[in-house]
Amino acid sequence: MEAVVVDAGSKLLKAGFAAPDQDPAMIIPTKMKRVVEDGDIDDSSAFEEATVDPVVRGFIKDWDAMEDLLRHVLYTGLGWEMGEEGQILFTDPLSTPKVVREQLVQMMFETFNVSGFYASEQAVLSLYAVGRISGCTIDIGHGKIDIAPVCEGAVQHIASKRFEIGGIDLTNLLAQELWKTNPQVYIDINEVEKLKEQYACCAEDQSSFDGTLNSCPKEKHILPDGQIIWIDRQRYIVGEALFQPSILGLEEYGIVEQLFRSIMTVSPELHRQLIDNIVLCGGTASMAGFEERFQKEAILCSSSIRPSLVKPPEYMPENLANNSAWMGGAILAKVVFPQNQHITKAEYDETGPSIVHRKCF
Repeated sequence: MEAVVVDAGSKLLKAGFAAPDQDPAMIIPTKMKRVVEDGDIDDSSAFEEATVDPVVRGFIKDWDAMEDLLRHVLYTGLGWEMGEEGQILFTDPLSTPKVVREQLVQMMFETFNVSGFYASEQAVLSLYAVGRISGCTIDIGHGKIDIAPVCEGAVQHIASKRFEIGGIDLTNLLAQELWKTNPQVYIDINEVEKLKEQYACCAEDQSSFDGTLNSCPKEKHILPDGQIIWIDRQRYIVGEALFQPSILGLEEYGIVEQLFRSIMTVSPELHRQLIDNIVLCGGTASMAGFEERFQKEAILCSSSIRPSLVKPPEYMPENLANNSAWMGGAILAKVVFPQNQHITKAEYDETGPSIVHRKCF
């Protein structure tokens, strides 16, 4: 049985048996509905549907909910049998706390009885997915943005940057902007998320964005409940916030400036291999116009250094940017488990959870 690869994000969990040239078999929301059992509440009329987020800003926060979610994924979704559990590989977000890594490996061996475990950082895996071992990844996730230089398969942590803003913050920004021009209309946040995916785009440059103040065509959109809203400049504000974080009220450099500052922290002899292998990942990176704006801003940042964006191999699925960490994990799983580089049950029993830091890097 092939190893299972799990990439648990703040919005989506991706899981499936290691098949690098295919999309993950399961892509499901990470958010869960909390089931209230009989007797848990006295007045059912006071009950409001409750949800729980096992993963917040990329890190597991609710371990009981995560256990329930993984039970559904592994046994119901992927068909594991009790007592015959296989091997599993997890993707690690940048700067995952040691205690989180230890608790995950402990849960896998002591609760799920896996026969083998491995974990690797998402930045490294995203590079593997495009056939690289060195480069720099910019991962715009639902709850965070990670910028990570990687050299010969090792993340340069001293130069890496993590920002606790992501797709959810852009969705909230769009909700605020839509309310300003459509104050009489209530729009559910899930519907705002869909509007962001449908309409959000990046202006060619800051000057073009500023120009939308004076001239921007309006587009009518009919919500599922029949209400009508108008969308104009809001579609550009979402993308612009990545290049001008002040729009979100943050005193930070834009995403391109952050990239260059990160790379310049690394030894000069490594700059070229990082600049020549930039990988954009995460759903937000596929926003219309983002790649073009990114390259334009990069030229403005440095006239002497032209970063090169890595294009996915033709044999990989089209939406590689969305699933690059999972696909890189599938590639790695084909190596670490057959070559016995993973953590075995015997090694875990002998050393305990701390072994994850010695064997998974």
